[in-house]
Amino acid sequence: MAGLINLVHVRRALALRDFDSRRARQVMSPVPRGWRKRESAPAQAAVMVLLYHDNQERLHVVLTLRQAGLRGHSGQVSFPGGRQDAQDRSLTDTAIRETGEEIGICRERIRVLGGMPGLYIPTSHHDVYPSVGYCETLPRFRPNPQEVAEIFGFALDDLLHPRFKREERRMIGGYDVWVPYYDVCGHKVWGATAIMLSELAERLRQVLPERVLLELR
Repeated sequence: MAGLINLVHVRRALALRDFDSRRARQVMSPVPRGWRKRESAPAQAAVMVLLYHDNQERLHVVLTLRQAGLRGHSGQVSFPGGRQDAQDRSLTDTAIRETGEEIGICRERIRVLGGMPGLYIPTSHHDVYPSVGYCETLPRFRPNPQEVAEIFGFALDDLLHPRFKREERRMIGGYDVWVPYYDVCGHKVWGATAIMLSELAERLRQVLPERVLLELR
């Protein structure tokens, strides 16, 4: 059974003009965030929001669980991605390269659909730019064992369904924080990854037909 959200919807969502990214991101942002941007310029990084069709023609988005021993964001759910290298021609190129290095999907199999504005990550002091791509065939993942503990995905339709949203209290940097997260495949998807997914979800809400939105409630 084909999914309710298709690639045409995704392209239209990414092409929206005058879209309020800040408001869309607040839906899944920890409250309060409790940080101030540092005076030094942040490093530049990129991630790939990779989509593919499963055997039932439903669009899925790829997520990775980072290895517990990594220096940054260890044990967390993220998109494939990383810091921009000098040889990268663009931040989109960074996202494509990192996708190949982390989960084994080469650049020839990725069609870039668009991107979203950068997001500042206070813990690592990076500006992270999400590119959205589509894998032309059902992907066969080859995870890099030094970086990736698990690769999983979920249907893009489910991103808009309220039953996957949760929240909990955490102590972060000495602050008592309410943290929203997506409950996906037994994992808590929170922080920057959830914020980026939230923007994609709100963009899709702007372009989806009313009948589709009614089915996703």
